[in-house]
Amino acid sequence: MENRIIIQTLTPKQQTVAKALSAQTGLDLLSAEMLVRRGITTKHETYAYFHPSVKDLHDPFLMKGMDRAIERIDNAISGKENILIYGDYDVDGTTAVALMFSFLKNFYSNLDYYIPDRYTEGYGVSFQGIDYAADKHCTLIIALDCGIKSVDKVAYAKEKGIDFIVCDHHNPGEDLPEAVAVLDAKREDNTYPYRELSGCGVGFKLAQAYLLKHNLPLSSLNPLLPLTAMSIASDIVPLTGENRILAYWGLKQINKQPPLGVKALMDVASISPGDLNISDLVYKIGPRINACGRIKSGREAVRLLITDNADEARCLSETVNQHNEERRDLDSKITQEALEQLAADPQNDNLFSTVVCGKQWHKGVIGIVASRLIETYYRPTIVLTENDGIVSGSARSVGGFDLYAAIDACSDCLLTFGGHTYAAGLSMKAEDYLGFKQRFEQYVATHILPEQQQPTLLVETELQFAQVTRSFFMCLQAMEPFGPDNERPLFLTRQVHDYHAGTRAVGEGGKHLRLELQDPSMGSLKGIAFGKGEMAEPLRKGAKADICYELQPNTFNGQTTIQMMVQDIRINN
Repeated sequence: MENRIIIQTLTPKQQTVAKALSAQTGLDLLSAEMLVRRGITTKHETYAYFHPSVKDLHDPFLMKGMDRAIERIDNAISGKENILIYGDYDVDGTTAVALMFSFLKNFYSNLDYYIPDRYTEGYGVSFQGIDYAADKHCTLIIALDCGIKSVDKVAYAKEKGIDFIVCDHHNPGEDLPEAVAVLDAKREDNTYPYRELSGCGVGFKLAQAYLLKHNLPLSSLNPLLPLTAMSIASDIVPLTGENRILAYWGLKQINKQPPLGVKALMDVASISPGDLNISDLVYKIGPRINACGRIKSGREAVRLLITDNADEARCLSETVNQHNEERRDLDSKITQEALEQLAADPQNDNLFSTVVCGKQWHKGVIGIVASRLIETYYRPTIVLTENDGIVSGSARSVGGFDLYAAIDACSDCLLTFGGHTYAAGLSMKAEDYLGFKQRFEQYVATHILPEQQQPTLLVETELQFAQVTRSFFMCLQAMEPFGPDNERPLFLTRQVHDYHAGTRAVGEGGKHLRLELQDPSMGSLKGIAFGKGEMAEPLRKGAKADICYELQPNTFNGQTTIQMMVQDIRINN
């Protein structure tokens, strides 16, 4: 499917601001324009953006309930109470548990941790988890990355004499749980300046508050930064404000002195310290941690992240890597079965949504499968599995379409559902599946907009190769780490052509395209375009093209050059 390309343009007012910013900072105008698009408009903001500082982290006691949380932890420690650290089974939850457990064990030993089972307990705080706490004589649960909607669970714990501190970053429901403290910057009565922390990030703020309260050195936070960065990258929260500071210094810490568990994960993922970036956390480290909860138990991920034994770290990382290999095999197998199911449906090409269901498909990977299907059929997608008369699964959306609203419109067909605009989970009785599928398709067909039916590339600006100077590229690298709300810039260059016969198909079966191109400015750049091998011949024959691409460093034999990662190629007629 052809991408829809949108070129971002600055308003006349923004252009004026960019020119002033360029004059004030000495940046070239192109770099200043990129900053203005990201809301950076002053010299002071520019300095803070290019030099993220932990000194710019907000006072944690600005978060409502923080003082009560610290007081309750102090009372638990002085009273020698048993404390349970509780978190979800994904990367954000397991890193949050590892962070809080590792931090508190510096001061206290009566600690335990709990990760719910994905299949028997589901997401968030569970009654089983509270029963576990009661059996272990815990009187305080610190819940991370979950709990904001666990009104009934917290009430159940209270009946058993167990207090809760909730550290969450999801949107609250109508009522807050009756916990000792509810730390969530998205509360309606929020008093904290930044709303977009990850669940692990809220745990980091709790640790920061503990150190401040007890006049302890804030350098004790440094070992927590890698875990926080991993959660920020994998949970796809905005890379702005505090998140950008924490991710920046977390990456620095990982590349300089990674924790044993993280270093072991880097080893099995073939990443050398010094080379790891945000993309590695998202695509190489995060999936391995997630695989624990998908295949076996998220507790394994926590064990790996908190260990201080190198042999145990190596052994656990190999186990985690095996889980990831199994996850990949299941993902590939179920994706293929789902694609075959769709291809066998004569109506498939006329549909506005994708809904598929398989007998006993592995529940731990069907969310990934939904994302895979969107790569083939760019439509709101639900992948379900049937077990014992119950159909349940995961949903993923396309840009701009409110998936949650679509599912909510069919809620009378469902047993349970929850989620947000772009991702959701749901379950129903098997006999309601076909009716739900029809209702969901009808809703999508009548509500989806034409521009939501086509993948979109948001281009930063049109660029000439001659503008890609060393100083411009250094500025681009200084904008790292990239992520949501600080996206890696995508550029458009027109009328490029093969340079010195350097363009050729590469890879197995010539699937990919190695490029060496020149543009009308007489500048030249090399690059790679995955899955575009078929375009080698027209380019070699002299065709001109428009290309959309990112600029990234390419290091080989100790030499670093600028390389294009090409996302789209349009041959000019």
